[in-house]
Parts: sequence; structure tokens; C-alpha cells
Amino acid sequence: MNKRTIGQATEEMACNFLISRGGRILEKNYRCKQGEIDIIAADGRYICFIEVKYRQNNRYGEPSEALTASKIHYIFKVSKFYLYSKYKSYDLPVRYDVIAISPEEKMLTFKWIKNAFDCQ
Repeated sequence: MNKRTIGQATEEMACNFLISRGGRILEKNYRCKQGEIDIIAADGRYICFIEVKYRQNNRYGEPSEALTASKIHYIFKVSKFYLYSKYKSYDLPVRYDVIAISPEEKMLTFKWIKNAFDCQ
């Protein structure tokens, strides 16, 4: 499988994981001229901007460790555009999360890291 196919499959699995944990998917692969966010979901009162990270193995560290400062900045810009274009406000409870997917003993494990980073 190529990276795009793997990425789409892991993002779909992440959506199913979120739904099973009570999340509600608002957008998948939200794109604007500022960039893209993998998943936008509602979790309780929060609008969550979620980056999905997958690694085939942990040789180079945990999947969540692949999130760089520049990617965080990029997610922040897209989230601000989304909030204003959809809700006409920046003053909403938001959270920036990561869903880390990695194989462990021949099965995938999912970690939902809430408040994984702060963009304020």
C-alpha cells in the first residue's frame, strides 16, 4: 500500500475510534487555502482539531512524536479559519488532540491524546 492509501485507512479507523468513545465527527480532511486538518470532531462541549499519526513500528519513536512545531502552527492557522468560517467566532471551547496509531503484538493500538498541544 502507498502512503496515501495507508493515511486514508488510518484516518477512517481514527474516526471509528472517536465515535466509539463518544466523539462526533464534524469534518474529515478539512481543507482550506491555509492547509488541512485530518479530523474535526465534537467531544462534549469542545470542538477538537485532531491530527492522526501512524507508524508501522516504533523504531523512530511514538507516532505522536512526529508532530513538529511547524505542523502545530499550521493546524492552528487552519483551525482559526474553520472557526470563523463556520461559527463566525474564535471564542469557542477548542482542543487540539492527537490520535496515535501503532502496531503492538500484531494488532493496532489507538491513543487519544487530549490537549496534546496548545496553540494559544
